[in-house]
Amino acid sequence: MSITNEASTTLTTARYRPSQRLLHWLMAVVIISALLIGLYCSYLTPGTPLRRALLDVHKSLGMTALILIAVRLPLRLSFGEPTHRLPLDVFNHYAARGAHILLYALMVLMPLAGYTTSAAGGHDLPWFGLFQWPNLLSPDRGLERIAAQIHEYGAYCLYVLVSLHILAALWHHFIRRDEVLQRMLGL
Repeated sequence: MSITNEASTTLTTARYRPSQRLLHWLMAVVIISALLIGLYCSYLTPGTPLRRALLDVHKSLGMTALILIAVRLPLRLSFGEPTHRLPLDVFNHYAARGAHILLYALMVLMPLAGYTTSAAGGHDLPWFGLFQWPNLLSPDRGLERIAAQIHEYGAYCLYVLVSLHILAALWHHFIRRDEVLQRMLGL
């Protein structure tokens, strides 16, 4: 009986908490959706009704991501991450740590840069048609341009990091056959 309890304890400690897993997957859907919509909008003619409507959804997703990261980051800092049954080698450990720090930084930076771009440009700040976020900035074309550039280059970084994150998780799961992906899937 103690072996079973020991094994179940090991399995439990090797997984992220349900709240952490829920926030991870919810944010994955929100961020990837926002990235895809933002990319698609970059090919549409400015001012068209479709582009405006999609940008409203993009902005709503961005602000949703900001709210979610405001919940997720304190959880991550307080709960940390579960221990690995078999520790990662030094390269993988530091690569994962660096990538996660950059992802968290971009999860904060991107919505703030997007908000600043819209607010400083005097544009709407909708949230799924339910309400408008308050505009806390005065119109400022210079600030709008800087924030838009940060948002654009941040998106390129996010495309790369999210892709690497997904590829690394798949590599760990299918090639290395270790527990990295299972810890976030809850298996």
